[in-house]
Amino acid sequence: MNIKELLINFVITFAVTLVVAAIVTFLYSLIIHGAGTVDWETSFRLAIILGIILSWTKARESKKKEQ
Repeated sequence: MNIKELLINFVITFAVTLVVAAIVTFLYSLIIHGAGTVDWETSFRLAIILGIILSWTKARESKKKEQ
């Protein structure tokens, strides 16, 4: 896996995680507190963490398959 594939994998994972986390925090806030607000801090934090971790694990798996 080269750098371009790794970066594309990170961006896709980041975007999907950011959207899903924003929707989940909005719905949670709406249902529990009655005010629909998105917790952007948590959404970005989760997107960055999962983007890095999932890209790294996929790179390790493809490296093992090449050997």
